[in-house]
Amino acid sequence: MKVTVVGAGNVGATCADVLASREIANEIILLDIKEGFAEGKALDIWQTAPINLYDSRTIGSTNDYAMTKDSDVVVITSGLPRKPGMSRDDLIATNAGIVKTVTENVIKYSPNAIIVVVSNPLDVMTYCAYLNAKTDSKKVFGMAGVLDTARYRAFLATELNVSPKDIQAVLMGGHGDTMVPLPRYTTVAGIPVTELISEEKLNEIIERTKFGGGEIVKLLGTSAWYAPGAAAAQMVEAIVRDQKRIFPVCAWLTGEYGLKDIYLGVPVVLGKNGIERIIELDLNDAEKALLSESAEAVKSVMDVLDNMNATA
Repeated sequence: MKVTVVGAGNVGATCADVLASREIANEIILLDIKEGFAEGKALDIWQTAPINLYDSRTIGSTNDYAMTKDSDVVVITSGLPRKPGMSRDDLIATNAGIVKTVTENVIKYSPNAIIVVVSNPLDVMTYCAYLNAKTDSKKVFGMAGVLDTARYRAFLATELNVSPKDIQAVLMGGHGDTMVPLPRYTTVAGIPVTELISEEKLNEIIERTKFGGGEIVKLLGTSAWYAPGAAAAQMVEAIVRDQKRIFPVCAWLTGEYGLKDIYLGVPVVLGKNGIERIIELDLNDAEKALLSESAEAVKSVMDVLDNMNATA
């Protein structure tokens, strides 16, 4: 089993490290455009193998996509990180060019690969990868909801003083300020979260989750990497091991939830074929309205990409 991670920055290197230490793949290729960068990160990760007792090989490459040949899964983290005061939309022109080039090279050497996109702005970069991969949409999707629900669950675990292991949650919509956490589908060891926390406090946590990425940018001066890298690795594990895990994923919708021709976060079953099934929840009117609002925001950014392509 072979997995490639394109982009050896903080998120990509963290993803590769988790993939290796958990022995999710036999071979992990870490690729970057910066000379020697991926090789150095990969070598450093490989040298933890005798310490952490695993066998997965991590190999670095400077922009040599031939090294990625016959990858089963490819994670794309390439692109500029967000800086303080920069919205995800500000990144679109530059990162779309990067994701386009990466996707074309990935598909050239691994035409059957499943592609997981992490680059920002997430929803539109996933759409960009899909347009250029020219493959089944079930094999091109984005990592957003796994990270967003992790933040939501971590905040809840802190507030309730319980183990994050016992918290389950569903979150939908775009990756960013218009995401739609669903308290009605949030439980703690099977107990509805609304029985354990006040509505006011829960709403505060939901708002914090919506701006969770921005909070870290303000603190660090750059985007998060530990949680995003681990979230991407968890998705890869579900695919490689055919676990049929139910995760919120940025997926191409063809009528689900009354939405069509849009990449948006929805719960799916992830397995060896990528998205095995999109799960349609019975949303109430308020939840539908929030999802529709989020979809409009995402579609407006997708339209920017379409217009860029039309004038290119």
